[in-house]
Amino acid sequence: MKLWKLLAATATAAVLLATPAMAQTRIALVVKSLGNGFFDAANKGAQEAAAELGDVEVIYTGPTAATAEAQIEVVNSLIAQQVDAIAISANDPDALVPVLQRAMERGIKVISWDSGVAPEGRQIHLNPSDVNLIGETILKLAADYLPEGGDVAILSAASTATNQNAWIEAAKAVQPEKFPNINIVATVYGDDDSVKSTEEARGLIAAYPDLKAIIAPTTVGVVAAAQVVTDQDLIGKINVTGLALPSEFKQFIDNGASQAVALWNPIDLGYSAVMLADQLVDGKEAAPGATFSIGKVGEVTLDDTNSAAMAAPFQFDASNIEEFSKIY
Repeated sequence: MKLWKLLAATATAAVLLATPAMAQTRIALVVKSLGNGFFDAANKGAQEAAAELGDVEVIYTGPTAATAEAQIEVVNSLIAQQVDAIAISANDPDALVPVLQRAMERGIKVISWDSGVAPEGRQIHLNPSDVNLIGETILKLAADYLPEGGDVAILSAASTATNQNAWIEAAKAVQPEKFPNINIVATVYGDDDSVKSTEEARGLIAAYPDLKAIIAPTTVGVVAAAQVVTDQDLIGKINVTGLALPSEFKQFIDNGASQAVALWNPIDLGYSAVMLADQLVDGKEAAPGATFSIGKVGEVTLDDTNSAAMAAPFQFDASNIEEFSKIY
């Protein structure tokens, strides 16, 4: 009997030794929709953070359609999997609150990044940059190439996207004082869908014959608008600008459909989100005034809503788009 127990114990020990050690912390990086180059780049940074931390597994996930309902299904699945943390770029700031509160009640740490969740639905929100600075930047990108001013239109993502709406409001707020010759004629929504964004861009051009620029603070919308301007032989007549991934947008800087765009580093954004989530899992408390490390990117200090901004946006134009298109 004793020999049998000894053999059984030895066999069990051998199995345990042969089984790879599982990551101690599982962090889900939930994006607005899969197949989006911006979020793929963010995932690259998230995986870099996991490798640097050593005991973290990043689960990259999201719906195929950029809707709150689809994200709620994803979050419910993650709750069932009992992940340690959820870092989400939200399609709706309010609709996701109940399911994320349920996650927190079960001990799951929750942060939002890029596109925020209402404060009651998360512990930290990481803005890619200062909201007012982004709003001014996207308008300046158009105004810099319109010395005499003119009509511009905005092609956004979803009408419920927290980040897009905040940037647009910031742009409108600064326009009378800093860009008085710019006239914002319309704001339309392409839902971060290339087909719908293309239709909306065509609609703007048809509705506003004096349109001088389209501002798209979305990496999907800006590509769609630039392609429409290219296809309709409007290069030199309508300038497309906004927020763009260099690797996706280089062709439109090269062909003149756009003079310049801007963006923060999405790789750093995904990296920073994982760094923040990991510290919450380790027991660090999120509170106004608290300072959190974001690894090689630096550190952030939470404001009175437990939000923080990562970095200023960086401008891409003909002088540097080639270099940065090789990075992201």
